[in-house]
Amino acid sequence: MSPHSVRAVPLALLCLAAIAAAPHHVPGTDADHPRVKYADSLVSLNDRCAVRLNKLNPKIPAVYVNAQPIGFC
Repeated sequence: MSPHSVRAVPLALLCLAAIAAAPHHVPGTDADHPRVKYADSLVSLNDRCAVRLNKLNPKIPAVYVNAQPIGFC
């Protein structure tokens, strides 16, 4: 095994772990408005933006109220 491939394996595993921990949509009660699961494994209480009523954006960090995440669009 070459030195480059030995270094590539841990790097690939690290990248996979970062992707798995990234916030992402999860199914909710409404198919058009999924909830967001955050890196801490908590799922947003809301399934849509409070102002525009759009789908939540997983790239925008949640605000925690009573230790529960609230998502934004």
